[in-house]
Amino acid sequence: MKKAYVVGTCDTKYHELAYVRDLIRKTGLETVLVDVGIKSHDHLVDVSNSEVASYHPVLRDFLEKVGDRGEAVIAMSKALERFIVTRDDLCGIIGLGGSGGTSLVTSGMRQLPIGLPKIMVSTVASSNVAPYVGPNDICMMYSVTDVAGINRISRVVLGNAAHALAGMVKESIPEEKNGKEPLGMTMFGVTTPCVNQLMAILQEDYDCLVFHATGTGGQSMEKLVDSRVMKRVIDVTTTEVCDLLMGGVFSAGEDRFGAIIRSGIPYVGSCGALDMVNFGAMDTVPEKYRGRNLYVHNPQVTLMRTTPEENRKMGEWIGHKLNQCKGSVRFLLPEKGVSMIDAPDMPFYDPDADEAFFSALEATVQQTHTRKILRLPCHINDPEFVAALVDNFREINS
Repeated sequence: MKKAYVVGTCDTKYHELAYVRDLIRKTGLETVLVDVGIKSHDHLVDVSNSEVASYHPVLRDFLEKVGDRGEAVIAMSKALERFIVTRDDLCGIIGLGGSGGTSLVTSGMRQLPIGLPKIMVSTVASSNVAPYVGPNDICMMYSVTDVAGINRISRVVLGNAAHALAGMVKESIPEEKNGKEPLGMTMFGVTTPCVNQLMAILQEDYDCLVFHATGTGGQSMEKLVDSRVMKRVIDVTTTEVCDLLMGGVFSAGEDRFGAIIRSGIPYVGSCGALDMVNFGAMDTVPEKYRGRNLYVHNPQVTLMRTTPEENRKMGEWIGHKLNQCKGSVRFLLPEKGVSMIDAPDMPFYDPDADEAFFSALEATVQQTHTRKILRLPCHINDPEFVAALVDNFREINS
């Protein structure tokens, strides 16, 4: 029988974890209480901290040898990552904790597949949760009070979390019966017309999954490629590379394109929104960039136009990634603009900057009969460019 896993540091949070476990049991689900604490105790658990620790790839007895708490937590995180993926009876997971416990438990949750219910009740859930969640469907629930005792607040918050997990596990999702293969696309507000047109053309044959290119969006798309859930992509909007190389807030990290390389799937891409680096509100823009061409997208987002030199750097960076791709590659270059605001009379219109990217990419990519860079005399949101994306996608996915 599948079981709900309740995970936390039982040396400090046992009573709270037991409360959640008992509520889940009352719904009819079986549970497994997993201890990832560092210190010994007398509480009854289903999986001890020493058993979890034994899954560490190197330091299997680190609980006895590691004196520093921080080092022990890091080691337990690595052990949990390896332990959790071996559980064939796991149907959902819930964790409780402060900052350390949240970091530890979510490291394990991130190894689990998209769709498996995951809830983390945390004292840090009302702040920046990106480091804990990453490109995963972890539900972060703010604990309001510290996870320290059962009181009039925690009783309700933890109870709601327990019942939420039980509901996720027990209530089935209606099955998709159209049998369409998933197709990933990346989009930004400034490339929305392009992607909307693509969807209108391809949604009859494919289940179109659109990812917002905000760092975690690109990571999410590539996680599904890595897990073989998705084998087709039209990567219109590669703007996350701007933020990686220039220090913006929407970087997807150095491994952008990594899943494409590892999987060898056919790849159609473009340079959507490579004209902009993303920052927060205007007063968050780094001092060294204050004199640049800045555009207030909304009160929380300020865009900075990329320069020819920055575009050359991006062309070389993406080019080296494309050279590592084993599958067929088509990367399309829209000569009349790469975003909605990179067009005549728009604030980021700069053909010289765009050309710097195009030329650097062409000079870097080792073109073959399967790896091609294609220029088109269109804007990225033009129907003609969309048609070219579709034609190339169909050509290498036939």
